[in-house]
Amino acid sequence: MTAPAVAVKPPDRLDPALLKTSFVLVLGPILALLDTTIVTVGLDSVARDFHSPLATLQWVSAGYLLAISMVMPLAGWASDRFGARSMWMLSIALFAAGSALCGLAWSAGSLILFRVLQGVGGGLIQPIGQSIVVRAAGPARLGRVFGITILPMTFAPVLGPVAGGLIVERLDWRWMFLVNVPLGLLTLLLAARYLPADTGRGGSTRLDVRGLVLLSPGLAAIVYGFSEAGDEGIAATRVIASLAAGTALVIAYAVHALHRRTSALIDLRLFARRGFAVATTNSFLQGAALYGSMLLLPLYYQQVEHASALEAGLLLAPQALGTAVATFFASRLTDRLAPRPLILTGIVLTLAGTVAFTQLGSSPAGWLLVASLIVRGAGLGVVMAPGMATIYAAVERHEVARAAGAVNTINRVGGSLGTAVLAVVLQRSLDGHAPAAAYGHTFRWAVALSAITLIPALFYPSRKENR
Repeated sequence: MTAPAVAVKPPDRLDPALLKTSFVLVLGPILALLDTTIVTVGLDSVARDFHSPLATLQWVSAGYLLAISMVMPLAGWASDRFGARSMWMLSIALFAAGSALCGLAWSAGSLILFRVLQGVGGGLIQPIGQSIVVRAAGPARLGRVFGITILPMTFAPVLGPVAGGLIVERLDWRWMFLVNVPLGLLTLLLAARYLPADTGRGGSTRLDVRGLVLLSPGLAAIVYGFSEAGDEGIAATRVIASLAAGTALVIAYAVHALHRRTSALIDLRLFARRGFAVATTNSFLQGAALYGSMLLLPLYYQQVEHASALEAGLLLAPQALGTAVATFFASRLTDRLAPRPLILTGIVLTLAGTVAFTQLGSSPAGWLLVASLIVRGAGLGVVMAPGMATIYAAVERHEVARAAGAVNTINRVGGSLGTAVLAVVLQRSLDGHAPAAAYGHTFRWAVALSAITLIPALFYPSRKENR
């Protein structure tokens, strides 16, 4: 007797369970990204309310950033030890609790302290969420799944300033933080319903304490040094001391990690694999180019074109639109084509979309800047999905959590470097040029940062590898 045929679901189909998982997991990064851009808009109001100088209130952002830098390397170990689902939900809960406390802050000091707590949760959201998505999707569906998760996040730089402007104008600055509480609770409810249960924990569950003592403070010192370089200049004593100490600690961590027999906090042996090494190097440089440029664009519109924070956010909408459209198509090509041509195409489009901004001193036409933002956004959208898919295609399933911690940490440090470089260049340019010309000169450096990303991009695989 012939056995009845059993319908087998195609392995590369985006089934409803995976789509629900992806939808829930994208809510976390959106929360964190929106919070970052919203808070930047409202610092002036906080300073007036607490009668504190902006130099003190800058730590509202800096403390959050340093907390993220210190906890990101822990993402892989925490996922392996306690389970990715549990830790992701805990990170959302910490973020929401920190947001509630920020909204109830009674002084600048208490607000800074609560922002650090918020950053502890915020720093774990993205790497742990990525590891869950990668394990749920498998190699054949990575491109399309990353397209789904990246797409909504492209609008955070637009929605953040708009929401921040509306909150500051119509409500109280405390709602910049309190708005995260109901959104965080909704995310937790959806996560409890739709996130897959932890089915196993790979690797060693013993915390690499020595690695933590070396790496987390080292990364925080480097990020702090880059942040201060934007305000005080790269030659300032505090900047040099911070960067030197941070670099020494990271080097010491590298020596420790390469000689450790059990799992290190971030496994440096992953970088012996070509795909992982190339893609993480590119992620570092892309972070420098992207975060640095995202500093310049809203500042230009606000300082030179005299746009409000809300208007500046809306003026960035063409870039978000370009990114969204390109991500939609590139994510589908990622699962079928080799990464090298896609990455190179995206970088070239990013360069082409930035060139017009190098001519700001000559007052280029408004329509040209809008078109350039669309092209620039399209380039960013083409690069993202294949870059992330290449990273996770190079690691085994049990290595995904630690790989996610590594790549997000490296991208964050790259972003700090790019922001610092362009902030220093802009500051010095403003001393000797008219504002528009100074921004044009600084955008030439942004073009150079993007051009450097072509070097590692040439080493991406030129053929699609099926796993």
